[in-house]
Amino acid sequence: MAIDPQLQSCVSCPRRCRVNRYKKIGFCGLGAEILISHIGLHHGEEPPISGSRGSGAIFFSGCNLRCIFCQNFQISQAFHRRNRQVGIQELMGEMLHLEEMGAHNINLVSPSHILPQLTAALSLAKSSGLTIPVVYNSNGYDSVTALKGMRGLVDIYLPDIKYLDNELGRRYSGVPNYGDIIPGVLAEMLAQVGMLQTDENGIARRGLLVRHLVLPGHLTNSQKCLRLLKDLSPDITLSIMSQYTPCHLTHDFPEINRPLNAAEYNEITDYALKLGLEHAFVQEMSSHGSMPDFDQRQPFADML
Repeated sequence: MAIDPQLQSCVSCPRRCRVNRYKKIGFCGLGAEILISHIGLHHGEEPPISGSRGSGAIFFSGCNLRCIFCQNFQISQAFHRRNRQVGIQELMGEMLHLEEMGAHNINLVSPSHILPQLTAALSLAKSSGLTIPVVYNSNGYDSVTALKGMRGLVDIYLPDIKYLDNELGRRYSGVPNYGDIIPGVLAEMLAQVGMLQTDENGIARRGLLVRHLVLPGHLTNSQKCLRLLKDLSPDITLSIMSQYTPCHLTHDFPEINRPLNAAEYNEITDYALKLGLEHAFVQEMSSHGSMPDFDQRQPFADML
């Protein structure tokens, strides 16, 4: 394996661990390897991403956050028996195979901690004939410098905006500065790909789609996040998510150890409209409680 100097003193994400990932494990839980937890056609994303044939999802193991409410905790934080190691060539081959299967796009789920490897794999895939859009599906805690190195390789950015309150980030995701980082991340993503563009069938071809998961009892944080998006551009496309489900470690945090209620969600969707954020996807309240199970061959059986 060729040595990548970016992994010898890793600054792939804003934690800037500077760990030599050829010798040690980073905060993300990985060394220099690429670990995949699931690959397949995924029908559970927003309509412009999943479309009719599904999104070609590649779920990477590990994460640079420690969200206590993570629905994917089996692969983000407790993934040691649920993964497959691949090299750059094999990852490229999986991307091309997903295109052959009819995927609308290549959906890179939780990629922030493996950007050096992904840059190489995407460059190889595009030079080998990959033609469908590439989706960068992240938690939003990304390095702006690293993102600049992805210019021309990513067609659609699909980030979260979790918090603008740093204290919530510390308490619920183990990160000290999420609220400081996310504005620059979103600005860079928008500068690279612009507003969301879809084809005649409503399938995304290029652009930015931002997700926000409404947390129970923390509507002020949601309002701050929506104001940031409005200031970035009132024409931005966003997905306001109602699917929060108590899971993983929320039993130790009683203030969010309950589902979101309809009144809370409606307050935030109404606030978005009040701000003039009209390009918004909303969810049914019935969406909460539906959890993937990555111990199964098809983790999203209810979404087929």
